[in-house]
Amino acid sequence: MVIAIDGYSSCGKSTLAKDLAKALGYIFIDSGAMYRAVALYSIQNSINVEDLESFNLDLIKIEFIPLNNQLYIHLNGNDVTSLIRSMEVSNIVSEVASISPVRKYLVKLQQEMGKTGGIVMDGRDIGSVVFPNAQFKFFVTASLEVRAHRRHNELIGKGISVEHEDIVKNLMHRDHIDSTRTDSPLTQLPDAIIIDTTHHTRVSQLREVLQIVTKS
Repeated sequence: MVIAIDGYSSCGKSTLAKDLAKALGYIFIDSGAMYRAVALYSIQNSINVEDLESFNLDLIKIEFIPLNNQLYIHLNGNDVTSLIRSMEVSNIVSEVASISPVRKYLVKLQQEMGKTGGIVMDGRDIGSVVFPNAQFKFFVTASLEVRAHRRHNELIGKGISVEHEDIVKNLMHRDHIDSTRTDSPLTQLPDAIIIDTTHHTRVSQLREVLQIVTKS
């Protein structure tokens, strides 16, 4: 099967997708990491976001490398798994993801990855654009305060100091751009199964989704 998981930033969809893939013996693909890699490339090479419209995106090589039961993302041969999670990248990734040539380039890569099936992919437009015929489509959400708390804990755990208020502003900014962009906006599809993780634990949200997938 192909399982698509869409939702807002920091709602727990990547954790859910990763855990679900492991439970099913599937491959997990974090599409958001790919957009973050493009954002990081633009920062490292002093490329303005708007200039990505006409940039030769073939110069940006993105790979997922499995190692010791972990999946690492490489940008032009370098491991950038940790670097793409910085606030600097977070502050521009939604703008990068709103650029049509970038979306088309990465959607093509994502569709290639899913040709053989047996994958769980999370993002913003996986069920609507990348895999509209996915056997399962989930839409994950959570309250803004819970999302900010989770994001803050994640960054603190990585040794990144950031104010809680700045995270809230960043999430609101990204929500607005993701939901209102012209190309492939984040949208809740009529056939998507809603998973509200506000009061879920990591274990309980996986249990709920596993029950849906395995009983069908």
